[in-house]
Amino acid sequence: MEKLRIVFMGTPEFAVGILEAILKNNYEVVGVITAADKPAGRGQKIKYSAVKEYALEHHLNLLQPTNLKDETFLAELKSLNANLQVVVAFRMLPEVVWNMPKLGTFNLHASLLPNYRGAAPINWAIINGETKTGVTTFFIDDKIDTGAMILNKEINISNDENAGALHDKLIQLGSEAVVKTLALIETEQVSTTIQQENLQIKTAYKLNKENCKIDWTKSASEIHNLIRGLSPYPTAWSVFKDNDEEWNVKIYDAKIIVENHTYNIGRIITTKKDIKIAVKDGFIQVVTIQFPGKKKMSSNELLNGINFSERAQAE
Repeated sequence: MEKLRIVFMGTPEFAVGILEAILKNNYEVVGVITAADKPAGRGQKIKYSAVKEYALEHHLNLLQPTNLKDETFLAELKSLNANLQVVVAFRMLPEVVWNMPKLGTFNLHASLLPNYRGAAPINWAIINGETKTGVTTFFIDDKIDTGAMILNKEINISNDENAGALHDKLIQLGSEAVVKTLALIETEQVSTTIQQENLQIKTAYKLNKENCKIDWTKSASEIHNLIRGLSPYPTAWSVFKDNDEEWNVKIYDAKIIVENHTYNIGRIITTKKDIKIAVKDGFIQVVTIQFPGKKKMSSNELLNGINFSERAQAE
């Protein structure tokens, strides 16, 4: 049995939970690699990644290469003398990096591979109305999320669960999967399964402004899934128009009302407390919304400060 010397690679909050589990289980982490610092927000202040914050707090050896093929970085990485690399929500690695440690490099991906390879697996599982998802560990190869699978763990998705809640549950599940994978590698009991390619494989495309926009011609269920699949981040959005005014609004939370009606699709109907938007098989009732320059608020709070006319339309 060979003692593991681990280099961990990751950037966002999701990766922090996994790194913490590795350390709590008394594995030796000889280095942490995360994204370079970058300016963020209106003030363009330098922002550290969540993994960097954690690494500094716990006095871990930290590297932040801008170029993963840079000779200086590769020499530093080699000098750590790691025999295993663990990757969680980082970036595509060149072969010179993933092939470096004797025991290989494995990745934790937040889906049941081969489905939802790509940048946003948690979001797309909900957007597509899946009732279950999970996590998979696999050895990295030269493509994205295609390597030989080590193990997976499954979890149910409830009807009203949003991406934020599922993200937090998958951190816990992912921690268990990574710790179990480490034990298998350490005791030389690891076996792998090759991913089978087929035409039905669903992809976790990168999220952008276009695929986060609500299409009100879709069914209530599809719209509801998009809203919860993008909440709390990056958030589903729509254009609200009323008379000569127009607002780009974010919708964080909504409910489905199944009901026959004769309203045009996208018509905004309000009472003193509620905002409903007509869709082909009923209404989407908006629960939490954000108007430009305003904080996130309930529909009830919004309606205290704004009145919609009978012409109001969501597009």
